[in-house]
Amino acid sequence: MTTEIIRIVFLLAIFAAAFLLFQTVGRAVAARRAHTVATNRRMSLIQKGTTREDLYGELLKNRPREHEALPPLLRRMAIGFEHMIYTSGITWSISQVLIAMAVGIGLLFIIALGIAVGAGAEIGFGAVQLCLLFAIAAGAGIPYFILKQVANSRRKTMEKQFPVALDIFVRALRSGHPVASAIELLTQEMEDPIGSEFGLVSDEITYGADLTTALDSMADRWKLEDMRMFVVSLSVQSETGGNLAEILENLAGVIRDRAAMYMKVRALSSEGRMTGWMLSILPIFAFVTTFLGAPEFYLDVAEDPIFIFGSIFLILLYFVGVFAIRKLVDLKV
Repeated sequence: MTTEIIRIVFLLAIFAAAFLLFQTVGRAVAARRAHTVATNRRMSLIQKGTTREDLYGELLKNRPREHEALPPLLRRMAIGFEHMIYTSGITWSISQVLIAMAVGIGLLFIIALGIAVGAGAEIGFGAVQLCLLFAIAAGAGIPYFILKQVANSRRKTMEKQFPVALDIFVRALRSGHPVASAIELLTQEMEDPIGSEFGLVSDEITYGADLTTALDSMADRWKLEDMRMFVVSLSVQSETGGNLAEILENLAGVIRDRAAMYMKVRALSSEGRMTGWMLSILPIFAFVTTFLGAPEFYLDVAEDPIFIFGSIFLILLYFVGVFAIRKLVDLKV
């Protein structure tokens, strides 16, 4: 019995020693990493020696433009696509994304024609139309939905980070930092996406822009009401005076209460939003997988006039349905 107790105590001592060793090494590595690894993309580019002008251009190369020369519908589509690319945070430019989609559509179209020829189908207008639909769905539709999901995820991250950024901003003001210094503190301490965004604000102020104008530009890039309330608060305080730290602290509380209400609404509408996503993605996914798995399912009837006109009509119905679903699940809080 005594031997077993000694063995258990010995094993526990070994476990405790190994645990303490790993904790000590882990904390040392984490502390060293915190001093060597940049907290956001802007700081990482600065560490690599990127100049302030190149840095500003790199981070804003995908910002949405106005496109005033386009018709209203195309203008909204172009601005929406550019806004999605910008908020997704990918390093590719908008032109590179469009070229990659075009090249993907071309390659997939050639592959689809090869599949049709291999299946012994007659290559006519219907088969070419079917292969083109497959190429667009797989080469543009699926990447679009992926980019949309990434953009929505980063947007949610920005919404969660913003109250924390306000708290840091308030503490910096109360400790005696000026507004510009408090913003610079956010650029060093906050992770992406908000760290790089406040870094852009700091760069614009350095170039001579007004603080309110720089913050308003950030709010326009992300289209967040919380940022707009922040800009309005700073603008009103600069004109009327008052305790800015107290104003922003109250604003952070309002934003958190609003976020809590928003999460309740999202929870109540989660079934509808998930249904909307499934109804939007499932037709494209089913078409692509069916064509890859059993191309003859479509190719056998591809030259039928009913199939040709019916497919065009179904595509129109699909876009009408996606638009209607987006309007139904787009809840404003």
